[in-house]
Amino acid sequence: MPVKEKVLRPVHPNVGVEMEYRRRLIRMIEQMHNSVMYWVESKYRNNEPAISMDATPAVQLRLTISKLKKQWLAKFNQAARELAEFFAQDVADRSDAQMKAILKKGGISVKWRMTAAQRDIMQATVEANVSLIKSIPHEYLKNVEGAVMRSVQTGRDLGQLSKELQKKFGVSKSRAALISRDQNNKATSAFQRSRQQELGITEAVWMHSHAGEVPRRTHLAMNGKKYNVSEGMWDDDEQAYVWPGQLINCRCTSKSVVPGFT
Repeated sequence: MPVKEKVLRPVHPNVGVEMEYRRRLIRMIEQMHNSVMYWVESKYRNNEPAISMDATPAVQLRLTISKLKKQWLAKFNQAARELAEFFAQDVADRSDAQMKAILKKGGISVKWRMTAAQRDIMQATVEANVSLIKSIPHEYLKNVEGAVMRSVQTGRDLGQLSKELQKKFGVSKSRAALISRDQNNKATSAFQRSRQQELGITEAVWMHSHAGEVPRRTHLAMNGKKYNVSEGMWDDDEQAYVWPGQLINCRCTSKSVVPGFT
């Protein structure tokens, strides 16, 4: 006799993975910021009388920032791949464990193995995060250099410069939080979609997170609707097919639909 289809629980991005990734990123940013503050404040303090008298100690400060750039870009470049690989593997493991538990509760027993599709997603996730991690010091140090040069040109004191550099630090920390959250959503969605396809699950139900302050109207309209796992769901605003968690800051998830059988 026909068996009714099963709609399983959604696989949610693991908060622990996001928080650990964010913690490691912010620790690296803090180390860079503390080093920059120490050397810039030291050089600026030594030149402050000249700055206030409209002299031009900009060359020495620019040289200091150039050395800091070389040092911290190298450190982030060295650490980026290891951190990205840790993150990608952790997401894959947690996503698999969660989906396996959901399937088991639904009466489906599976044995996971690393497939070619999973390896492709893993590699793409690593490369995307290596690029994002490397972008953090580039942006921060560019902003620091701009702030220091403006301070020299306008004769501002060290206190004013320090406040501005703290703001740049805050921007970098916010970026780290966005990267860790957004990449966790994207990677979890990609790994889950690959597993759904490997299991022959062709349909899923879009679940809106209701977590963002300004939700996408199209994603609100998608909530509770079925879509084709391979294709995604049409988004009028994007004028493209999308999957849950794919777009920046999208926290939507999906419920796998296990078809009935005779």
